[in-house]
Amino acid sequence: MKRLVLLIGIVFSAFGGYSAGEQELVVRGNKAYSAGAYTDAVNSYKKVIALGWESPELYYNLGNAFFKLNDLPNAVLWYERAKRLAPGNEDIDYNLKVANGKIADKIEPLPEMFYKRWYFSLVQLFSVDGWAWIGVIFFLLALCSAMVYFAARVLIFRKIGFWSSLATLALALFFFLFAWSGYRSIQSAREAIVFTPTITVKSSPDDKSTDLFVVHEGTKVRLLDNISGWYEIRIANGSVGWLPASSLEQI
Repeated sequence: MKRLVLLIGIVFSAFGGYSAGEQELVVRGNKAYSAGAYTDAVNSYKKVIALGWESPELYYNLGNAFFKLNDLPNAVLWYERAKRLAPGNEDIDYNLKVANGKIADKIEPLPEMFYKRWYFSLVQLFSVDGWAWIGVIFFLLALCSAMVYFAARVLIFRKIGFWSSLATLALALFFFLFAWSGYRSIQSAREAIVFTPTITVKSSPDDKSTDLFVVHEGTKVRLLDNISGWYEIRIANGSVGWLPASSLEQI
């Protein structure tokens, strides 16, 4: 099914929340995509974004259209933006993996401790809002259980209310922790996509500084610092250097 998505078009059709004008633009973009007019699809989706709308479905559609145009940097950029809004979406993850597989740079990431990898894979099962809503639901369940504890006259019901209120409150706190971790991860992850076909990373923010290594378009980098039109970047294997800001587009 995911291969079918990649080949023939758009699986998302989330029009909820769109105004009539925005819906018309999305429908126009979807029709253009289905007809193979991928540039027209891109233009329609971008007009919706320019109106201030954002959604993982819209960003995913735009990434698909750019992928069809063989514009890998923009495809990766919009898939990454879609993933930030819907981190657990398998279709986004799959198409992003396919797009990254076509990028020239094959960078082996630094290994992470297993508990960090496990924790953040859990955090990314749902969006920040998703975890927050689950936390609210369990918090309300904890309040209901506490009411049972205080109102019940039968001892067994009081025990059930007491222990269930503690359990649901603990779960609510965990879910709020996941939401907070997801939020912090998004806020602290200053990342960008390389848009220059081939560019040399420098040792300092100066064209005349020492060449360190080469990266290609579509590669994702982490932004560490910026000085006078240059960004200090780190790639997945831990290598650090400087690139001109004009060669990057922030996620």
